[in-house]
Amino acid sequence: MRNVLRRRYLVPFALLVGAGVAGMLAFAPSAAQASAPNGARASSGALVSQVSNTSQGIDKPGAPIISYKTLPKSYIAPGEALFAANCASCHGNDAAGTALGPNLLGLGSGTVDFWVSTGRMPLEDASAQATEKPPKFNRLQTLEIAAYVQSLAPGGVGIPTVNFAGASVSSGQVLFTLNCAACHTITGAGDELAFGAYAPSLHIATVQQIVEALRTGPGDMPHFGPGNITNAEARDIALYVHDYIQHPVNRGGFGLGGIGPVGEGFVALLLGVGTLMLVGYWIGDRA
Repeated sequence: MRNVLRRRYLVPFALLVGAGVAGMLAFAPSAAQASAPNGARASSGALVSQVSNTSQGIDKPGAPIISYKTLPKSYIAPGEALFAANCASCHGNDAAGTALGPNLLGLGSGTVDFWVSTGRMPLEDASAQATEKPPKFNRLQTLEIAAYVQSLAPGGVGIPTVNFAGASVSSGQVLFTLNCAACHTITGAGDELAFGAYAPSLHIATVQQIVEALRTGPGDMPHFGPGNITNAEARDIALYVHDYIQHPVNRGGFGLGGIGPVGEGFVALLLGVGTLMLVGYWIGDRA
């Protein structure tokens, strides 16, 4: 009798539980998503602290919607040394580009800050899409490299500070759905694109990085200038991503990795079909 119970009920139940655990692990956020992108060595300096503390935005009525910090000239010399040691082999000593790396002149400190702070640069394999990973440089070093590149030519996008006073989450959701969800998915988990490219997850992006990406169009992402998405709209998108995509309210109790209907469908199929399978075994045994 015990062997029959084990064969008919315990084995299917064990398979069901094993599949459930495997699915939950597959849908859980990865280690890269769980770690903060700016977790490098501690930085120092008043401006570094100010820029780092505003990486998730401020709330000051009357302040500009998006403002850009001017990096001090004292950052340029150490930034030049860091650039020569880590970036010049691909971008050239004057940042004008080579066969291995594009021209950085006139792109602005915000472009450099995005690529370096997200760990996409320095790039290990120039033939593959840059992948977000823990940054090689701490916050001070990142700003020093950005200051050096900015000093070589005017123009481009600066490092933004976003003021959330008066921001609208509902507007941000609509704008994100219309302009971003097609590639990053409605849950911000990212997705595959054509020719081996992919839209990355937004689950660990800071507010600064979100606005920098909108304004600079890194990789295959479109460039959204103020004529396409205003500062107020960029602020609303950043607020929606930071508050609702990165910190969702999971009223059902489990977020399932925040990937939306795929994970929910897996759990529903697992529990529904699995329960029916066990009931079928039970009915068959009684028959």
